[in-house]
Amino acid sequence: MDELLKILNDLRPNVDFTTQERLIDDMILDSLALVSLISEINEVFDVTITARDILPENFNSAKALYALIQRLEDEE
Repeated sequence: MDELLKILNDLRPNVDFTTQERLIDDMILDSLALVSLISEINEVFDVTITARDILPENFNSAKALYALIQRLEDEE
């Protein structure tokens, strides 16, 4: 989780990702940030986030995003 929080903080340093639960719904992460985020996650965690994974519920919070990463790690 710490690695994910570092990635998120590098993208948007002014956001408290430990408490924020509407990253997509409140447009805190826009499409450009998502592209960067997905690329960084794929590289750091050695997973592949596909188009079917790009759903608001997977990206609305750091917890949800970390759960997605764990699921993808388990699938590989």
